[in-house]
Amino acid sequence: MSQPVQPPNPPQQPYGGQPTDGNPYAGQQQPGTPYPGQPAGAPTGNPFAGQQPGQFGGGMPFAPAPPAARNNIGLGVLTALGTAIVAAILYGVIAGSIEREVGYAAVGVGFLVGFAASKVGGANPLVAVVSAVFSLGAVFLGQLVRMSMILADGLGVGFSEVFFDHFGDLLNVWKHEADFMTYLFLALGPIAAFGGAKRAG
Repeated sequence: MSQPVQPPNPPQQPYGGQPTDGNPYAGQQQPGTPYPGQPAGAPTGNPFAGQQPGQFGGGMPFAPAPPAARNNIGLGVLTALGTAIVAAILYGVIAGSIEREVGYAAVGVGFLVGFAASKVGGANPLVAVVSAVFSLGAVFLGQLVRMSMILADGLGVGFSEVFFDHFGDLLNVWKHEADFMTYLFLALGPIAAFGGAKRAG
């Protein structure tokens, strides 16, 4: 009588795995383990292994930076100066063209200077005060431009000759010709500048 034949030894599993016993997926890598057969949670050398998504802000988008505060006094002062120069020239040209001053134009100069300066520099009281001072200067400069245009036309000379070459004489004529309305227009500029600054703020 013959002896029964022993079945051959089962093949060894790589990396210490368990026999599959006919299960084709038994030896495959499990989620969270770097190698088959390694228990979950074993140290892998990765300091971030096992982290949950979203930890340390990884899953959250970066919050947008808050808008910069609009309180740049220096830039507001420069804006007031630039706006005052441009407004003074426009005011003088308009008044010189019609050969008379217009109160609304003086108000517009002040409002424009105060509004632009406060829009850029913020609602700082210093910006409003500087705007008022520059508005006063802008209206005064506009009056000189108007007078220079009228004198240049009457004398038959160029504007630059009256305004630049005889500026002292131009100031004397302004003082002689100044009346209540001249000073009223000078006052309207700064008042309107405060209004423009308040509206912008």
